[in-house]
This record gives sequence, structure tokens and C-alpha cells, in this order.
Amino acid sequence: MSTAIRPSACPGLLRIVQALDGGICRIKLNGGSITADQADAVANAAEQFAGGAIEATNRANLQIRGIGEQSAALIDRLLAAGLGPRSAAGDDVRNLMLSPTAGIDPQLRFDTRALAGQILDTLQSHPCFHQLSAKFAVQLDGGEALAMLEHPHDLWLSAFEREGETLLAFGLAGCPTDRAVGAVSLENGHALVVAVLELFLELARPEQTRMRHLLDELPMLAFLEQLRARVPIKAISYWQRARTADDLHIGAHPQDTGDLVYVGAVPPLGRLDPLMLRGAAQLARQFGDGSLRFTPWQSLLVPNVNPSDAAQVLQSLEQLGLLVRADEPLTRLIACTGFSGCGKSLADTKHDARRLAALLPSGCSVHLSGCPRSCAAAHCAPATLLAVSAGHYDLYFRDAALPGFGALHARNLTIEAAATLLDARSRSPLDA
Repeated sequence: MSTAIRPSACPGLLRIVQALDGGICRIKLNGGSITADQADAVANAAEQFAGGAIEATNRANLQIRGIGEQSAALIDRLLAAGLGPRSAAGDDVRNLMLSPTAGIDPQLRFDTRALAGQILDTLQSHPCFHQLSAKFAVQLDGGEALAMLEHPHDLWLSAFEREGETLLAFGLAGCPTDRAVGAVSLENGHALVVAVLELFLELARPEQTRMRHLLDELPMLAFLEQLRARVPIKAISYWQRARTADDLHIGAHPQDTGDLVYVGAVPPLGRLDPLMLRGAAQLARQFGDGSLRFTPWQSLLVPNVNPSDAAQVLQSLEQLGLLVRADEPLTRLIACTGFSGCGKSLADTKHDARRLAALLPSGCSVHLSGCPRSCAAAHCAPATLLAVSAGHYDLYFRDAALPGFGALHARNLTIEAAATLLDARSRSPLDA
């Protein structure tokens, strides 16, 4: 496969981006899913051609960090495992996020995987879509209970039922919890995605790389008017995507059939080593269907496990070093790479997150960011610690009326001082 791809600051499988700790390779997984053999290939490549650090990302992909001079050999190894795009130019645009339990969730309205396959094939095979930004992203939500509903996407589709028919509500530059701008039948889901992307490329100037940039200038109604000329859109007067529990990616949970479960575990702060990944792959072979699913919570699932085996799988995952209980504070902390791997970071965020976890009660969700770019979190966390220097952070609390991290609460805090304020906030009956 030719590796002649456009320049970008975003890593890809074929584009290694340099950081302080070496090169970064991002492996985009179809629907977050990877076979056990492919997981072994990632573990082996990270061990042989890099520093061994593997990251689960907040869009259900994997990254290998610390890649040295053997980047070409690493890429070849991953391509041979079937983890690459159909063509070099198609790698950047494989940004389609599904719910981690697509096809197996007890609350799903329909199995999104076939439609997702259609969309991914189209994105990769049509050269016009290769013009899209490497950050341009689509979400397809089948109504699952385990669904990330807070990450903004350029286009989102979400299944619901009306008068006995399953439809896809959709919206632009937002999340499924936002107000939908229209709906289409399931059979028109693929046509809608194609029409939205084609229309965006026709209307957007080169510097307008995301849907929100276009809609800052073009009224939504004007975009929809042109969209209706291309695909049949149904009016939707009121529809609200139900929010879901935030711990369904940890522990054992029933699947749609009732006689199988999936088992979820969290690599601490999203970081795996080859031993962890190979161990999880072996559990998937022994107790599941030979596959793993990664989630936007930077966790992994072993699907299709017999309930009688769930406890053993959880115990084995814990022995590998993964977190398997939702009451462990570290499961709710997000941290970027920190200054050990990123030249823009002002603090050792992963080290500080571990210190913070030891001081916090369970149930406290915090994002530690080494700089304002917020690489580790695709959504605004309830609380954010923004580094100002080594070991010191400004504390923000989410506020829907404010952009960015929310409302600034305190400046230049040590980890201990931040823990005190976060603990007090979590105990307050006024805490929103």
C-alpha cells in the first residue's frame, strides 16, 4: 500500500506523528472492534518496534507510542494484520463511532453494524470524501444503553421508534442529547450520510474543516433546505435521547439474548502494555467470541461470555492490571500523556492523576489536562484540572452556559488542595 498521504498533525496508521517520547501511530478500529489475533499483532508491534506503550483513545481506537526508527516495519506488521484502510488516502476519514455494544445491547433499536460497514466502505472508496478533515467525525447510535452521548460529532444519527417504525434522528455539529433537526428511515441512513458529507464539501471553504465552522456562517435551515432536495427527511417535532448509566463499561452486564454477558475493564488512565493486551485477547479466545471491543471511556469489553465464566474473566483482567470495579476512583479520571511525552504539557498529568485518585472518593469524575488543547477528553468533564506548572492546576467545573472547561473555581492548586475542593464539591447537596 502506498504511504503517500497528506500532511496532518493527527496521527494515523500510515502517518507517524512525532512526540517527545517518540512516534505515535493511531489504529482506527471499525466500530471499536478488534480480533484477538489483531490485538496480539498490536501488542507485538508495540513491544518490538516501539516503547511498549499502547493507549485506548476516547474515540474507541488504539495508539502505539514511543515508535523509533522502525516505523515502516511497525506499519507493515499492522497492515498485515488487517488493521489498515483500503487505500492510504482512506485512513483519515474512517471516523465513525458506534456504541461499544452495537448488536448485543439489550436496549438497541437496531443492529448498526451493517449500516456502519456501508458508511465506512463509502468513506474509503469515494475520493471526494478523502478531502474531509482527519477530525471530521460521524456517530451512529442504535439506541443502546451503553452509548457515549457527550462527544460532539459533525453528524450524528440516533435510532428511535415512532408509530412502530424505527427511524434515525439526526443532528449536525453536536451530540445525540441535542435537539434533532430531522429524521430518516433506516433504509435512507446511508443516503443521508452521503448527502450531508457531499453538501458540506460543496458549501464549506477550505478553512471550514468542521461542520460547526460552516454553521457559524450558514444558517442551519439553509443547510437543511438543500439537504431535503437530496434525501427524504421526515419532520421531528420532539424527541429526546434518553441518557444512560455511566458505569456500564465496567463489570459484567447482560447482552440482548439474556444468556450471555459482556465483561468490561478499564486500563488505568487508558494506558495498556503488551502483556495486558495479549492477556485480554487470550481471555476473549477462551471465554468469548475471539474479539475485544474498545470504548470511548478508554476501556475494553470482552463480549459473548457465559455468565458462569464472568467472575473468572473479571478476576483475570484484574490480575493483568485492569480496573474492574466502578467504585475505584481511578476509573473516573482522565489524563493526557503529560510532559513526559508531550512538549506542550506543563505537568506530569498521569502521575498526578494517580496521586489524586488516592485522595478522592469514588464517583468523582475529573479530567487532568496538561495544556488547553484537551487532547484526552472529547467532551467537557464535570471537573477539569488544567495544568499551570508542574504539580499545580487551575480547577474548572462544567457549566453549560460557558464554553471550554466551564467555570473557573480556583487557581494554582496543588493536587492535595484540588482533592480537598473536589471532595467538598462531591459531598455538597447543591452539586449539579
